[in-house]
Amino acid sequence: MEKTTKQTELKKACINCGAELKYKPGTTAINCEYCGHEESIALDESGFKELELYPYLQEMGAQRHSEEIAMLHCKNCGATQHIEENYKSLHCVYCSTPLILEDGHQEEWILPGAVLPFQIDQKASFRIFQRWVKKLWFAPNKLKKAALDPQFTKGLYLPYWTFDAQLKANYSGQRGDHYYVTETYRDSKGRKQKRQVRKTRWTPASGTVSGFVDDTLVKASKQKAGRIPNKIAHWNLKKLQPFESGFLAGFVTEKYTIPLKQGHLTAKKEAENIAGRWCRQDIGGDDQRLHHMDVRLSDETFKHILLPVYVSAYRYKGKEYNFFVNGENGQISGSRPYSALKIFFAVLFALLLIAIIILLAGNQGV
Repeated sequence: MEKTTKQTELKKACINCGAELKYKPGTTAINCEYCGHEESIALDESGFKELELYPYLQEMGAQRHSEEIAMLHCKNCGATQHIEENYKSLHCVYCSTPLILEDGHQEEWILPGAVLPFQIDQKASFRIFQRWVKKLWFAPNKLKKAALDPQFTKGLYLPYWTFDAQLKANYSGQRGDHYYVTETYRDSKGRKQKRQVRKTRWTPASGTVSGFVDDTLVKASKQKAGRIPNKIAHWNLKKLQPFESGFLAGFVTEKYTIPLKQGHLTAKKEAENIAGRWCRQDIGGDDQRLHHMDVRLSDETFKHILLPVYVSAYRYKGKEYNFFVNGENGQISGSRPYSALKIFFAVLFALLLIAIIILLAGNQGV
């Protein structure tokens, strides 16, 4: 077979100085960090590549939108990363473990159909981290001094699956309507009192709901450590762009480790949750009971998409900590160490303050 150039490994040299052009966050351009030369990324006007789900689940037709890429697997945290040439001598973005080039291997993967490009650059993400550190209570002085070097903060594209489907559900259940009755009772002193008591009138309900379920987002990777916190795992998918390799230039791309089949099972559960909400809305009333629900999905499609996050791993007294910055909106979350010495002196000061207050109060009473 004729060997084709891999779409996700395309690189472009600067026409002025020969350095590698990298994606410039917040734009649709790649630029040279050395001489400032800039070129536009040509966007695909045909839009996203929505792929039919079942041919892929049946392992048919996958070759049409897949390729082999060089992958490096972290033996410490389990992350599988496709790493650009200029990153191959560095460390795992999650746990900072050295990645050995000789451990690389070729894997088949389904090409991304869309990418949400980074909207903030690495320097901005590090400033966000520094502000976060300054607000931490009882943080060690070494961390307060921002001992991390910005070069260890890496931009990472995370793999996700998105699923679309037409949903139809037949249901049966009950509609609950609240009403109130007046009851007489005796209080603790034996006196008669009246009170309003809420009751529910249940009536049978059944029907059919249908609609389009758009872009159910399912995580496509997992590691032993360094999982992306839910606090920052929210992106505006309206900013998705048709996949172009230029958006990946200069960044690490993580390989999905949750297969399409498993991702689809998660999406089906979410579709059932959506159907349940739709059925309850259709039943109406003040309360609802669902006895039976038959959910059917049709015209199912999916995309492999890439979403941006900045990741850094740092060590304090032999223990590893991570922080994460959402590459689109700047939300931050991370693990942090505590200074036992600072906590000890804070408790000591609090106890001393309490003792002084008690002493002063005793002297005033004399």
